[in-house]
Amino acid sequence: MSEHSPLLPVPHATDVHAADAHPLVRRGRPALVDPATLVACALDLFVEKGYAATRLEDVALAAGVSKGTLYLYFDSKAALFAAVVRQGLVPALAGGEALLDSHRGSGADLMRELLWGWWRLIGATRLGGLPKLMVAEARNFPDIAELYHREVMARGCALIRRAIDYGHARGEFRVAGDPCTVQAVMAPLLLRVLMKHSFGCVDHAVPANDPSAAAQAESTDIAASIEFVIRALEHD
Repeated sequence: MSEHSPLLPVPHATDVHAADAHPLVRRGRPALVDPATLVACALDLFVEKGYAATRLEDVALAAGVSKGTLYLYFDSKAALFAAVVRQGLVPALAGGEALLDSHRGSGADLMRELLWGWWRLIGATRLGGLPKLMVAEARNFPDIAELYHREVMARGCALIRRAIDYGHARGEFRVAGDPCTVQAVMAPLLLRVLMKHSFGCVDHAVPANDPSAAAQAESTDIAASIEFVIRALEHD
């Protein structure tokens, strides 16, 4: 397991400093590395190239280790992808569940915190490329599709359903968390992240050489989407 906080995305490979790794060099045996480095490199390649086109050799090369060393930790590409999901996406969902369990305020504030938290920890990070990868490749790889559905989609839907039910029980939301309402709440941010990782490279609405303006525009759009969802849930 990585020593990184479970509420933060998997670190970028270049963010893992030499002091954070745990080399163990013995004569005749491969050097051991921090598995978080391998997971971070795998995430980069899965998002950039897709699941099918990413090879374990590519991950090993990006991490600066041999393929044999990689196999000490992950015996298949599916196992490596599972680690990316479990170390990157699942902890963010667990954080949302803990927030819901401790929340005592309004339903609108709860929904706002959950959706902003999802965007901050997933949508706005490299992890946001995973939903697009799954849309593109789930049908061809049912093993990773089942994993993603069980550990991410089903759990995320259950979280949003509970949040809607919370607001409905307080008399703030007009409907309970039925499947259609859950999908309607999640759709705007999911569509936003899919568009970002599909057409972001050709979207010239904000100059690419002005990261500050791009970040501000994105934040404004996300805020508008979240407030639209909350207004749709609330009573007139």
